[in-house]
Amino acid sequence: MKLIEFVRERRWVPVSGYLIYVAALAAGYYYNLTFVQLGLIDLGTRLVGLPPGTVSMAMAALALLTLVVAVTSGVLMDRRGTSADLYAKLRLLFAVVLVQLVLTAAAPYVRSPWQFGLWVAVCALPLGVGIPVTFSFMIDFVPVRDRGYVAAAVAGLSFFAAALYPMEWRIEEFSAVMAAAMAPAVVVLGVLSLRRVPFVDALARQHEAFGTGRFCRPEPIRTTSATFWGLVALMFGVFFVDSLGFLRIIETPIYIYTSWQSPEVGTRLFIAGVHLVGAFVAGVLYTSFDRKWLFLWVFGLFAFTHLQYVFHIRFGSDGTPPLLMPMFYVLAVSFYTTLNFALWPDLSTPETVGTHTALGVGIAGWLATFLSTALALYSEGIGLPLLTHLTYVNALALLLVVSLPVALYVHRMVELARGVSAS
Repeated sequence: MKLIEFVRERRWVPVSGYLIYVAALAAGYYYNLTFVQLGLIDLGTRLVGLPPGTVSMAMAALALLTLVVAVTSGVLMDRRGTSADLYAKLRLLFAVVLVQLVLTAAAPYVRSPWQFGLWVAVCALPLGVGIPVTFSFMIDFVPVRDRGYVAAAVAGLSFFAAALYPMEWRIEEFSAVMAAAMAPAVVVLGVLSLRRVPFVDALARQHEAFGTGRFCRPEPIRTTSATFWGLVALMFGVFFVDSLGFLRIIETPIYIYTSWQSPEVGTRLFIAGVHLVGAFVAGVLYTSFDRKWLFLWVFGLFAFTHLQYVFHIRFGSDGTPPLLMPMFYVLAVSFYTTLNFALWPDLSTPETVGTHTALGVGIAGWLATFLSTALALYSEGIGLPLLTHLTYVNALALLLVVSLPVALYVHRMVELARGVSAS
């Protein structure tokens, strides 16, 4: 690892870049995992009193607005050279966190539908700007060789913290925790971004050496290429399958109170530990293998996991579900989250990282997650049984498992045919 070389050579500036990246991305992902995805549902249904169907529409609107803002921000960042300007990105992040701090502190006081709608609309702005800003930090702080491991650290730490705290998934607890963490972050970002700091000057030049991603050698990946959009489609499928199943599982007491919301600290520690182990393994696999194998393993893990839940509902719902069920779910989530953090910067150069991360994370992450969340809430609202819902999810996961090697085979045949016709 390059990090070990930096430590041995006492080059503390690049080492500080690793720490800043992991801290910023882990905190941001923890915020999205807990406050936005789970807290927003609690805010809309419990405090405001909206039916699940209306909240699902709000979630879909949030996803679409976030995507529009993210893509607009990413394209503008690339065109204006902001993607390669660390100080400019730090100033944008400072503004993002400041707005989010105000929204986070105000959330528990939202009581009416129009306040909820306004809160959602404003929330989409910092979320959208934050996507290309934070994900493009990889080109400033992390060498290509270490990106799998660093992505694993971000995924593992954010999920580890989310599995342990807060104990109750309520907007009041999320708001208190987030506001306490964000207030000092605003101060630090203000200091780093609004004045020249020597070690930030050094960090700002690192993109010249770190900026070209792993999959952009020898030729950069174009935004309009089939390779880029094929990966967006695959990652969209991963996020969609995950949230579509998870949002119904956590609404089922026998599954949620024996795993993610268990009163037993040992159970929560087990899940948090599996997140760390899963992320570490994913980091090793990302570094050592081609990306198509990682997608195949993720789809396979999701298919196997949902199959376990389907069998348990059908044949063993009277007994306590084994921890193996959430364990495999956690492994799948850690795998694809690690892949998501490393993949988009590795498909980019300093000239394209804003657009690529905005499209990749915006479409494959945010849009897929919140569309599937909205669909899961709708499924619950119309009274679709959990068994039927998870059977559909499992069928979709199995379809993706089968479709990936078929698509790779067809792509290979097309390449060979083009080679023959060219020769």
